[in-house]
Amino acid sequence: MHVVVGGASGFLGTALTTHLRARGHEVTRLIRSGDPAGDASVWDPYAGRIDQVLVDRADAVVNLTGSPISKWPRTKARRTEILSSRLAATGTLAKAVAASSTPTVFISGSGMSWYGTDRGDDVLTEEGSPGKGFLADVAQQWEVAAAPAVEAGARTCFVRTSLVLSKDGGVLALMLPVWRLGGGARLGSGTQHMSLISRHDWVRGVEFLLEHETASGPFNFAMPDSVTNAQFTDVLGETVHRPTFLAVPGFAVKAVLGGISDDLLGSLHIVPAALGDAGFTFADPDLRAAFDSALA
Repeated sequence: MHVVVGGASGFLGTALTTHLRARGHEVTRLIRSGDPAGDASVWDPYAGRIDQVLVDRADAVVNLTGSPISKWPRTKARRTEILSSRLAATGTLAKAVAASSTPTVFISGSGMSWYGTDRGDDVLTEEGSPGKGFLADVAQQWEVAAAPAVEAGARTCFVRTSLVLSKDGGVLALMLPVWRLGGGARLGSGTQHMSLISRHDWVRGVEFLLEHETASGPFNFAMPDSVTNAQFTDVLGETVHRPTFLAVPGFAVKAVLGGISDDLLGSLHIVPAALGDAGFTFADPDLRAAFDSALA
């Protein structure tokens, strides 16, 4: 397949691009500036500019573009940037997909925050109700922005990503130095559900959706086995051979981790029902396997 990727330079986009190329797919990266020669094409999502011929010739478009939500403090300007960056990119790509004579497959990013940041013990499949709050509103508008592609008949999938585990980035990269120094600790009450996925399974999941001829709609990207923060803490401590008997109050977590703290202190028990129904098999279905993959 020829796949066009927006956000290819990010934590997930880099891994996806590498994986797809290793699997024999051609990838064109969308870049905001620089030399467009070779495997890249310049676009301007805020101005709605993109090479329509490139999209016409592609088999699929993957949209991972968006300003990081982890930067702190989350000022009014940051909130505007978080939302506008996602809506501009998704709208530009969705319109380009819709304008193709043969609508391209569209895989668009989303997040587990679609369900909110704290749903207690509720089990959340793709049929779950939308959540409330800033991040929930961002994720919901992000998916709505893909409407032009959906209405044009393009097979469109929304990847509702949970916390992605990898030593190279994301929340685990922030935690590992502390854990390895013996400072690992339960966060908040420790009873909150954590929805997680290895980066290896995340890229495999996107490839699966690209190649699955009938897959469409929202897909929860979370490993099947949900864990609590206390369980996460214990297993990570065992994995790096360090004690984890401490507990950190919520306000301290927010001070250190900023926006990511919302995902660590809230409780989301997300189930990948649609992926399972479509036939996807996780390589890292539980926490120990996910850590082994993340730290390899």
